[in-house]
Amino acid sequence: MPQLDPAPWFLIFFLSWSIFLMFSPIKVSKHQQLNDPTSKTFKGFNKPWLWPWP
Repeated sequence: MPQLDPAPWFLIFFLSWSIFLMFSPIKVSKHQQLNDPTSKTFKGFNKPWLWPWP
């Protein structure tokens, strides 16, 4: 049964995953973060929370 022989498809499987793992960090690192928490232009609320109960 030829489908049980791992020689033809294992090389294709291994090469495709190695190419995917090699190029995916490059593509992910090129994305720009839209909500940068360390940005100096962020004007958040600096008011303390006042709870109505003591």
